[in-house]
Amino acid sequence: MSKRDYYELLEIQVSASAEEVKKAYRKKAKELHPDRNSDNPKAEEQFKEVNEAHEILKDAEKRAAYDRYGHAAFEGGGGPRGGGQGDFSSAFSDVFDDLFGDFMGGQRGGGRPRATRGSDLRYNLRVSLEEAFSGLQKTIDVPTSVACGECSGTGAESGAEPITCPTCSGMGKVRAQQGFFTVERTCPTCQGAGQMINNPCKACSGAGRTEKERSLSVNIPAGVETGTRIRLAGEGEAGLRGGPSGDLYIFIEVNEHDLFQRESVNLYCHVPVSIGTAALGGDIEVPTIDGGRSRVKVPAGSQSGRQMRLRSKGMPALRGGGSGDMFIELAVETPVNLTTRQKEIMREFEDVAAENNPNGSSFFSKVKTFWDSMKS
Repeated sequence: MSKRDYYELLEIQVSASAEEVKKAYRKKAKELHPDRNSDNPKAEEQFKEVNEAHEILKDAEKRAAYDRYGHAAFEGGGGPRGGGQGDFSSAFSDVFDDLFGDFMGGQRGGGRPRATRGSDLRYNLRVSLEEAFSGLQKTIDVPTSVACGECSGTGAESGAEPITCPTCSGMGKVRAQQGFFTVERTCPTCQGAGQMINNPCKACSGAGRTEKERSLSVNIPAGVETGTRIRLAGEGEAGLRGGPSGDLYIFIEVNEHDLFQRESVNLYCHVPVSIGTAALGGDIEVPTIDGGRSRVKVPAGSQSGRQMRLRSKGMPALRGGGSGDMFIELAVETPVNLTTRQKEIMREFEDVAAENNPNGSSFFSKVKTFWDSMKS
């Protein structure tokens, strides 16, 4: 059974910080602890999965490897080990097989070349905010390994058959006696395949795969944001000797926009207005992310920082559920480079309108009270 994505297990985003990983793990561990779920037979297994996810994501190097290659980064013995218990049981299992495997008629190694799954690949894709809003079909060029066309991925010259490895006699492993124990290691000659290729394919030099740049069409759904991960199954690196291909993960990064700032599904737009419009009120025209325009009524007496909401004019939710809102934030502008006449008008206005400034009158009233209290 395939493993679940570690980020999904902890219910966090790919961009989650180390502290967020730790917090999510504590929450899930507390929720799934077997002592608290005696009536749930799956609780123990789920608890182990959450622990495994935490062991990988809390370590920067392991997390980087997982982000690039997925679970394949820890296959073949490179997986997470927790508290020493997994190490001991694995070692004991190997010793038990060494002592009793032949007696029970078992054979380890299989005698066949092992098909190895290809590595997962990562591709970073930058999109504009408009593209993230509407979604798009995008063609990307991905350099990767593909199955050799000359040998169909076998690594052998056409018609040639692999031979049994003379070092391990097809077992894929070699054994050495150390005291009372038999130590088993991967065969250094065939690298555990159990067979060797005497006539390697000239096109791929026996590797069974070649380097090639592929063009892939990727569907970017509407509502993606920085950190969104799209999985293309089987589009990663080709497997060895007929093994399955890995997966390709597309990591999305949304570019910053000149007009809009994004917070989840909501958009914010800072709109400058003149002193006159802010004082007397009026209508302004603002852009929307879909390329349209909306008229917004500015109430009389508006101050800088006042926000007005345009419902459903934000970003669409990635998995449905409608759209966010757009917030217009006013920025009242102070005029510059005034003419002599304009300065006269502003002074006249200041003389008659000083008492109508709500913040100013309140502030200076508090200042007067403060000074009076200091004198007393």
